[in-house]
Amino acid sequence: MHVKRFLALLLGLLLTATASASGATPSPPPPTPAATVPAPAPDPSPSPSPSPATVPSPSPSPSPATVPSPVPAIARSWPVGTRPAVLRGWEPPSTPYARGHRGVDLAAPAGAPVRAVAAGRVLFAGRVAGRGVVSLELTGTGTPPLRTTYEPVAPSVTEGDEITSAQPIGTLSPMTSHCPTTCLHWGLRRDETYLNPLSLLPSWLSGRAPSRLLPVLGVPLP
Repeated sequence: MHVKRFLALLLGLLLTATASASGATPSPPPPTPAATVPAPAPDPSPSPSPSPATVPSPSPSPSPATVPSPVPAIARSWPVGTRPAVLRGWEPPSTPYARGHRGVDLAAPAGAPVRAVAAGRVLFAGRVAGRGVVSLELTGTGTPPLRTTYEPVAPSVTEGDEITSAQPIGTLSPMTSHCPTTCLHWGLRRDETYLNPLSLLPSWLSGRAPSRLLPVLGVPLP
């Protein structure tokens, strides 16, 4: 019995020694599989479509400049005297609020009659800043119509009166604050645009009549 155990033990030792001598290596354990990472789910929202190119709107073409209507030469008399001296002429301002002389100053003595240069209607007759002023809307001068102003004047007309050409509308007040001597300030406007009042005078009245050739006595005509 003891002999059989001894023989079995010896046989096991021999087998073990034989395996070591042959260089056999035990097989490595199988690799552990790597964890699988799930792929991200696709975004269900649709991708935005590209915006269409913006085409700029064409700029509006500029409006043509408004050309003021010409002033008709409809005067039938000077506002004072027969051909008074012009103490200061019309000096249009560069801008609506710039300095200038928005009319003409005509020399005349205090108390001289002041006349309407053309037919029209009285828009205003009263005092402005301590001075007497008469304003007339001239008949048949377009839209908006022309307006003439006269100052300083003691009015003899009232608002709404219809006036004829050369009709007296008052007398010249004795004021010298505007001119070195007594003068009438005569103005002309169309809406808010100041104009030269002397342009109301026709050439035969203003003295700007064209020159004419006169026959010379003693020289025969051809």
